[in-house]
Order: sequence, then structure tokens, then C-alpha cells
Amino acid sequence: MSATPAVIPAPATLAILGGGQLGRYFVAAAQELGYRVIVLDPDANAPAGKIANEHLIKGYDDADALAYLAQHCAAATTEFENVPAASLATLAAHMPVHPSADAVTIAQDRIREKRFLRDHGLATAPFITVEQQTDLDAAGDDMFPAILKIARFGYDGKGQARIADRAQAIAAWQQFGTACVLEKMVPLDAEVSVVLARNAHGDCQCFTPAENIHRHGILDVSITPARIGDDLLQQAQAAAQALAQEMDYVGVLAVEFFISNGQLLINEMAPRPHNSGHYTIDSCVSSQYEQQVRALCSLPLGDARPHSAAVMVNLLGDLWFDANGQGPHEPDWTQLNRVPTLKLHMYGKLAARPGRKMGHFTVLDQARDSAVQTALDARRAIGIKDD
Repeated sequence: MSATPAVIPAPATLAILGGGQLGRYFVAAAQELGYRVIVLDPDANAPAGKIANEHLIKGYDDADALAYLAQHCAAATTEFENVPAASLATLAAHMPVHPSADAVTIAQDRIREKRFLRDHGLATAPFITVEQQTDLDAAGDDMFPAILKIARFGYDGKGQARIADRAQAIAAWQQFGTACVLEKMVPLDAEVSVVLARNAHGDCQCFTPAENIHRHGILDVSITPARIGDDLLQQAQAAAQALAQEMDYVGVLAVEFFISNGQLLINEMAPRPHNSGHYTIDSCVSSQYEQQVRALCSLPLGDARPHSAAVMVNLLGDLWFDANGQGPHEPDWTQLNRVPTLKLHMYGKLAARPGRKMGHFTVLDQARDSAVQTALDARRAIGIKDD
């Protein structure tokens, strides 16, 4: 590990590349701790830009924008993994940047990510990399059924195809027209995620693992603590910490797991705060966003303990449209605000679109099962149908 940097005290100015809801929460957390924040995002309506001290409406690789950040900021971070790693490397010549360009390079490419996990002895579902058709021709029959995933720029179920056999795999790969990972489908007991924070001193704090339920490839509901045994909870936290240590990671890291036949398998990682960690805003001593600020500035990490169970429900743009696609119409938020244990969060996005994350709500309770029931009832009350 390189020399530990000095603490960056407030009121220093921090930079964040990306202006979505994750960036917005970072800005709020940084400002509460006394820092100023400059957001770099090409979208003039970016939610984080609306509350930042400055918003540079330029591309992530814009040389003038990066030079401005280098001149005015004491440290930089990112809210998503698809920011150009070269931009992070450019900034790192002038200031601490967490996560590092190296870490982002691994996480933004599924092939690099899978190989890193395999090479460091971390368990995954069986996979092969697909860079030419002969890779699929050589795949064993036992690899099917599978999921074909593009190596870069896939998210929320986009850039993925369920594959029954080799012929379907070849057809899907030809349609994608890019490098992919073919991952064998495994029987799922549950999907869970661990969000952790690690600072430059090597100190690490894990949040309670969340159980995640997806709908159409997008996270729908997160339940904490996850409804799995204590042994698996501890194994998930230990595996996430081991991954962070292997990467010499500094910042907030989310690690998603499959549990298959009682075995923990790493699915993927995100070098940033995570949708499944939104619950930390309301139910933990310190949120994942406060931890992101603390890790970036080489401050002691906050306490990650929960003070209650929590269930988070995503609010997608579909809610603004009726069954015939007519809209948008603002949902009736009074159905949620009348629930005393429910915390509603809207992201300030300008336009609703189907599949777009517009906000979320979190239900708190000392009893997890009670929180689950209240959250599901609230979800139905605003028109989210059960599958």
C-alpha cells in the first residue's frame, strides 16, 4: 500500500464525476460535513448538479473541465463505474482519487472483473469469456443454460440475454457485436449484497448484508438484514472485505452475491455506493454516502451499525404512466406519507421514463418481517403490482 495521505479537512472542495442520485447523496453528505463539492456531468439537469456548489456541464473527458477540477479541488471520486478511467488517472496526478483508476478499470469490464475474482481465489458461478465465436464453439455443454452479458456498459439488466443452448449464445453474441461473458445459470437460494467502506489506513466497515429482489433486471426491493443464516451473513461480509483488500481499495464498494445451494458466489462489484445501500441513509448510524466522504478525505470511518431493520423499495418511472402508457401523472405520494415508519426519497429528476429510477422509500421497524409487510402494503397502495 502506498503512503497514507493526510486528512483533507473541511471546508476543502471535493470533485465528483457523475451527477445522478448517488452523486446527489454524496453532495449532501459532503456539505453536511462542511465540504464544498463540484459536480462534473454533461447533463444540465443532473440531480447532483442542482445542489452542488458548482456544476461543470461538460463531458467526463473534457480537458478543460479536468484542469479546472485539478486546480480547485482537494480530492475526487465518482458515482458510477463507467466514467473514463483515464479521467481519474489524470486527476490522480494532482490529488487523491478514490476509487482509483485501477479499481474502476477492473469493475467496468466484466472480463477483467471475472478474471480478477478467479485469479484471487474468490468463488463465482462458472463462466467463460467470449471475444470470438470460437470461444462459444469450445464451451462445454454443461455451460448451458446461461446468461450472456456484454463486457462493458451493461446495467439494470441491459446488455444481457438468457441463453438456452450454444446456438442461442452464438446468435445473441452476434447481435451484441462486442466482447461478452457467458455465465452458467445456477440455482438461486437468494441474492444478497454487501456495501462496505475502506479508507487509506486499511480500516474497513461493512454494512449489514441486504437481500435483493429484482424485477425485469432492475432492483425492486432490498431487505435488511438479509433473510439468510448468520454464517452466510458473516461469510458475505468476509468475502467483500477480502475483495477490497486484494484490490487495495479505498472508498465505498458494493459486492453482489448469489447464494446457490448454500454456497456464496460473487456475481459482480460496483466501485461506488449502491442502490441496495440506500437503506443506510435512514437505518444506520452512518450512511454509505457519509462513508464515501470519510474514505475520500482519509477521515476515520463512521459507525456502520443499523439501529433498525429496513426494507427499501425502488420507485421507477413506470409509476407515472397508466396501463395504456398514458402519462406522465404524478403518483399520489400521500399513500406513502401517511405511513409513520416510511421515509420517502425523491431524486429531483426532470422527467419520468419507464425503468428510470425516480426515487425510493424505506420502511423502518425493529422487526424485519413487520417492515417487509408494511413495505409491500405501501408498494401496492401506490399501484406497484406484485408479479
